[in-house]
Amino acid sequence: MMLILGDIVNYGPRNGIPEGIDAQGIAKTLNAMAEDIVAIRGNCDSEVDQMQLSFPIMSDYTLVIDEGRRILLTHGHIYNKEKLPPGHFDAVITGHTHRWQLASSDEGTLFCNTGSITFPKNGNPPTLATMEHGIITMYTLSGEKLAEAMIPSR
Repeated sequence: MMLILGDIVNYGPRNGIPEGIDAQGIAKTLNAMAEDIVAIRGNCDSEVDQMQLSFPIMSDYTLVIDEGRRILLTHGHIYNKEKLPPGHFDAVITGHTHRWQLASSDEGTLFCNTGSITFPKNGNPPTLATMEHGIITMYTLSGEKLAEAMIPSR
């Protein structure tokens, strides 16, 4: 499955499309994979973007259960490390800041920010994360492993 944390087409009615970005091509590629995508809304996603996509993107967050672990997926502009919706989460995975992070809180919750493939900030390389059997691994887009952490299960 592909878990997408928002800002998918990223442009909506407010933003121009940067040179070299093929928003229609992105939508076409993702629509071909729609049955395997879980996505949430980013601050740059809009109803106009939703009309181009064959899978829902308008939820502010969703909960995924992976091998008994409770994982909150959210973009980060509404819910984040400082403000979470009610509930218990073993991991919280966000985007929004365009800077990758993988660290546990004092309470043991794993926080992951996947960074950004397209628009990384603060000198970070383009990054993405994988999750398999409770292990989140951060990679650069070129495949270099940056960090790895196990999601705790309670």
